[in-house]
Amino acid sequence: MIKSPYLLFLGDAADSLAAKVAQGIKDWRPDMSVGQFRMEGCNADLGLADMTFEQAVAAGAETLVIGVANRGGFISPAWQAKLIEALEAGLDIASGLHNLLRDEPVLVAKAAELGRELFDVRVPSVEYPIGTGVKRTGKRCLPVGTDCSVGKMYTGLAMEKEMLARKMKATFRPTGQTGILITGDGVPLDAVVADFMAGSVEYLTPDNDPDHWDLIEGQGSLYHASYSGVTMALIHGGQPDALVLCHEPTRKHMRGLPDYQQPSLEELRDTALILARVVNPDVKVVGISVNTQHLDEDAAVSYLAETEARMGIPTVDPFRHGAARLVDALEAC
Repeated sequence: MIKSPYLLFLGDAADSLAAKVAQGIKDWRPDMSVGQFRMEGCNADLGLADMTFEQAVAAGAETLVIGVANRGGFISPAWQAKLIEALEAGLDIASGLHNLLRDEPVLVAKAAELGRELFDVRVPSVEYPIGTGVKRTGKRCLPVGTDCSVGKMYTGLAMEKEMLARKMKATFRPTGQTGILITGDGVPLDAVVADFMAGSVEYLTPDNDPDHWDLIEGQGSLYHASYSGVTMALIHGGQPDALVLCHEPTRKHMRGLPDYQQPSLEELRDTALILARVVNPDVKVVGISVNTQHLDEDAAVSYLAETEARMGIPTVDPFRHGAARLVDALEAC
């Protein structure tokens, strides 16, 4: 078990979006977030207290969580030096990076010397089966995005919160490092061997009560040249009964791909439905989740209203305004 509370490591994050792991923990598990640690040149700020490792330990922190998801997920020499300092100060380290802590000999040796623990979240712990496409009982909802990092996880968590408040049967099913760190369980989908990805999603969302909803954490985008594979596995392995389209309206281009433009919501809807109907002919798009964090309130409300009028389905920012209307749409399925 990863010991909490956490000190959230932002490193030298280029922007706030690069620190989305830490942001997710801070937003959904604020009781577990003692403070943040930022290196020189860091352009992210969670609004938490900046702390040294020693200050964090004095405040009760048990684990330094690497809260940065940089492109490629690697540990730089500058990061490594700080991680050693964290171990020396008395902190364990948890990471969801592709660059595993256990593959860094210096960190492994230092942790062993000091009796500290290293936790790699992005390591599959189960031998997953190959997907079969066999229909399962229960219901499943999957957010799909016009791009990466547009709010798919927040949508699922916000919907679960609303559904549990209504005494509905619902479970958020994490498929990425942030969701796993928030809930303590899940499938690190992008670390699963490709042939077993769909099967791992089937494993994550097994047979359940007829009125139980699995809210599957979305990943990537069907239109993202780098990360479309994980999205396809989620669609075919998840066999969703309901899709929620997710969008961030201020993006100038696909995340990390300046030569690629995001699809329209109409394009995403049509493509996602074609692919989802392969495993569930009755799947429906029930709503739209818009990440309006970079819009003021008036602009956000206006954009949501215009989009809903154009698309003809409930359109909300579930983190800013609540997920009630998305859940209403699920109940109507």
